[in-house]
Amino acid sequence: MTSLPLTIRHELPADAAAIERLHERAFGPGRFARTAFRLREGVPPDANLTFAAHVGTFLVGSIRVTPVSAGGSTALMLGPLTVDPAFEGRGIGAALMNRSIEAARAAGSDLIMLVGDAPYYARFGFRPIPPGQLVLPGPADPARFLALELVEGVLAQRKGAVMAYRQSV
Repeated sequence: MTSLPLTIRHELPADAAAIERLHERAFGPGRFARTAFRLREGVPPDANLTFAAHVGTFLVGSIRVTPVSAGGSTALMLGPLTVDPAFEGRGIGAALMNRSIEAARAAGSDLIMLVGDAPYYARFGFRPIPPGQLVLPGPADPARFLALELVEGVLAQRKGAVMAYRQSV
């Protein structure tokens, strides 16, 4: 396998159309009905924690992180993490995850949540959230509702609803 000249940088507005096409290919039209999508709907991702991966000028992956309210405190909802199918299995998703987690830690965030495949995300430190502790605004498999504590013990302090985070103006 040859080495890819991979560049990871903050997502730019010019990336939006390519990222949307990538999401469409990866998740299909059903993505709009998913609980995690509905939670992020109408709330822009945090530009400081959102990255795009390129090989040359070709966008091959994307990760977005959106602020949410979890049990009345601010947290982050990671996703979607998407890699172009032609580039899967080459570490691009892991590179995007690591970059985003590092940025969240540097920004002083204390909790990142996601809905995803537990075996994949466990290698980054994500663990299942105890059922009923935090409640999403729609159906999700409890085994796929995961959290990464950036501050030890913070998850135990969060109880209640997970909702879209909207800053007051």
